[in-house]
Amino acid sequence: MRPAFLFLAPLLALSGLATPADAQWKAAEQFVTYPVSGSTGMELYQSIGRNGPTIGNGVRTIAHTTFKLLWSRDYQQRGSACVLASARPSLTIIYTLPKPSGRLSPALKAKWDTFIAGIRAHEAVHGVNITDMVREIERFSVGLTAENDPGCRKVREKLQAQLKIISDARQQKERDFDRVEMGEGGNVQQLILALVNE
Repeated sequence: MRPAFLFLAPLLALSGLATPADAQWKAAEQFVTYPVSGSTGMELYQSIGRNGPTIGNGVRTIAHTTFKLLWSRDYQQRGSACVLASARPSLTIIYTLPKPSGRLSPALKAKWDTFIAGIRAHEAVHGVNITDMVREIERFSVGLTAENDPGCRKVREKLQAQLKIISDARQQKERDFDRVEMGEGGNVQQLILALVNE
């Protein structure tokens, strides 16, 4: 059985090792739930299909991970050069997950608990990847310099060009991960089958 809707988290990133500067901040996490109902695993799954979050093309998903990211950047003129002296992120990772609105029978609750634990583990990978992306941006940013750059226009352009490269790599990593997870016999498919099969 193939899932009727996709299970995607669109924002993934490059991985990298932490540096001492990385350790100065930590991502905040926010969990948002949407209600699902049913007295069987199939009914719960069908409720996910009706109520789950949508991605850009309107396809319903089981869960979704996104983020809010703000930067505090310190551009400094040093002679004729501009240096990005510091770049501190404020990152919030937002997980959207299904939650039963009513009480479940003990047997169904056990199945649901296994299902949602697997979903949360999948989404946690997306969260780690988002954090890795931000750390990659931070590492590239700090110390970025452009000569003959009054007003810091050139250094901003260099930063924006690299952000596109990081974003493109992130999107490819996302596709690769979800292709495995949602493919035939993949983890997401197995979670769904275990929930809906009686």
